[in-house]
Amino acid sequence: MHNKKPNGDANDTEMIQDLKEKREDILREIQEYNQEREQIKSMLGSVGGERYSKTDKIINIFFVLLIIGFIILEITTDFLPPYISLEIGVLLVSIKIIWMIHSQHKFNHFQFWILNSLEFRMNNMYSRIKKIERMLSSQDEK
Repeated sequence: MHNKKPNGDANDTEMIQDLKEKREDILREIQEYNQEREQIKSMLGSVGGERYSKTDKIINIFFVLLIIGFIILEITTDFLPPYISLEIGVLLVSIKIIWMIHSQHKFNHFQFWILNSLEFRMNNMYSRIKKIERMLSSQDEK
């Protein structure tokens, strides 16, 4: 009986050591995941982030000022024929819609590129895992 207890303590110590190693591995993987997530956030931010928002705000202000200018010009003077200002307003709104579609397309293209590269990495990891499983099963058979 006395022999079993020290052997059990050795097994417990070994199991605790294995759990600590697994915990460290998991923490390391979580840290790597967080770093990759931050890199992806920064890449997405550079495409649709502050710099882009600033440009978008400037364009929005430009379009609003143009439309307000045409409305004020139409009300105060008869500089333009009545329906020309309406047509110019419709043209400006159409240009703004085209700009929004272009911006969304650019962002979607980048997002597709990111997802495609993630899929490639996942497939690569899957093939590596399968290869390791085959190696382990062949070692178990020996």
